[in-house]
Amino acid sequence: MSTTAKITNETVARTAEDLSEAVSYDVGAYISEDYARAERDKLWRKVWQQVGRVEEIPEVGNYLTYDILEDSILVVRTAPDKIRAYYNVCSHRGRRLVDTPKGAKRACGKQNHLFVCGFHGWRYNLDGQCTHIPNKDDWKAVLTDERTRLGEIKADTWGGWIWINMEPHSEPLRDYLEPAASLLDPFELQNMRCRWRKWIIFDCNWKVAMEAFAETYHVPGTHPEFTKFGDFRGWARAQGKHSNIGYDAPKGLDENQAKLRLGSGADPRKSTAEMQVYTWEHVNTNTTKTLVDAALRLVDELPEGTPADKVLKHWLDSARRDDAARGVIWPTVDPAHVGKSGTAWQIFPNFQIGHAVNNALCYGARPFGYDPNKCIFEVAVYQLYPKGEEPKAEWEYAQVDDPRWGSVLPQDFSNMAAVQQGMMNGGFRGPLPNPYRERSVANLHRNLAKYMGTGAPRPPK
Repeated sequence: MSTTAKITNETVARTAEDLSEAVSYDVGAYISEDYARAERDKLWRKVWQQVGRVEEIPEVGNYLTYDILEDSILVVRTAPDKIRAYYNVCSHRGRRLVDTPKGAKRACGKQNHLFVCGFHGWRYNLDGQCTHIPNKDDWKAVLTDERTRLGEIKADTWGGWIWINMEPHSEPLRDYLEPAASLLDPFELQNMRCRWRKWIIFDCNWKVAMEAFAETYHVPGTHPEFTKFGDFRGWARAQGKHSNIGYDAPKGLDENQAKLRLGSGADPRKSTAEMQVYTWEHVNTNTTKTLVDAALRLVDELPEGTPADKVLKHWLDSARRDDAARGVIWPTVDPAHVGKSGTAWQIFPNFQIGHAVNNALCYGARPFGYDPNKCIFEVAVYQLYPKGEEPKAEWEYAQVDDPRWGSVLPQDFSNMAAVQQGMMNGGFRGPLPNPYRERSVANLHRNLAKYMGTGAPRPPK
């Protein structure tokens, strides 16, 4: 599919019907160590994975590492317009070239010219060529440039993120990401910068972690404090490898305006402000200070009884103007496109992008060794900033009870750990995802089965 691919109404309608009937699937994908070990060769070495942001390696020589099970990847900016990825391993005896500092999520830094192996001093330039081998003559001309250079893998960029793929015959990144890429392009995610990002080693399988945020069905049961702001009924659609979710439009609002939630009730001016303040203070996601401030002015700027659609328009127009005055320009996205895009995309297998025109909330998870009951879980919040005022948010490790998570995300964490425990219960007969609201969960397992050769969704027994 070309970069100018158009997502038609027929495409959206067709994919919306996928997995519309009830299904179940085996719990082995969550709890089997054999399954976890098979994922290395059948899944992780075959798919495109998001490994970092382009702005994290802005200058030639900047690098970062990404580890997935035994594989460590070294991502390097080798030219102003070129990013390359290598296996992070010396060609001599297999020592990692770049070590991850103890307790850190990854390594990152800058090398002006060379990476030097800490074992025997073999050296590699930024293009992966081995430039120095002590006592090279001892090998009697056996060590060719091709044999000694770093193993290179595919690397590409989209949306401001860096992606890698260890499968040499994989499809191009853009083709892999469709239709998500075309539906997300207008939101100009590459212009956003990270406000905060945290990670944790968590007591659940990586799939449990991703699925906890891949549907809206859990909102009333897990986050009941939000129900006073409205009915958070939502949909989920299978989109090939990927899926997207969104909210049904509140009564009186067009379906294409259902992305940014207005507070419900007798006075949407007040409830919208309350919801924005609560979200800002207790989650610090899915909004910005500009949106909060604009919502707090609604009572003063609009008369009582203003219809909900006019409250929404005034609120967003006001926030857009406020941001523009400080040099933050929101992209203009057609309302029909907003409706098709939903509120979040699940990028197969392990990345979620919750998108809006001026902010984004992203989740990622991957195995922590071969223990199926643990994963590395990541949360990052992005927004638009005036040029030159972008923060440099570092990855912070935060335990599950760390107050920096706020009060809402720990509610999800509690479910994630409890679900992992419940999956191992001998009386559990397999998941039963909601065919309308949790179709994204079933779609993950449909696609996993294509790679793993087992575990395809089936009618419940």
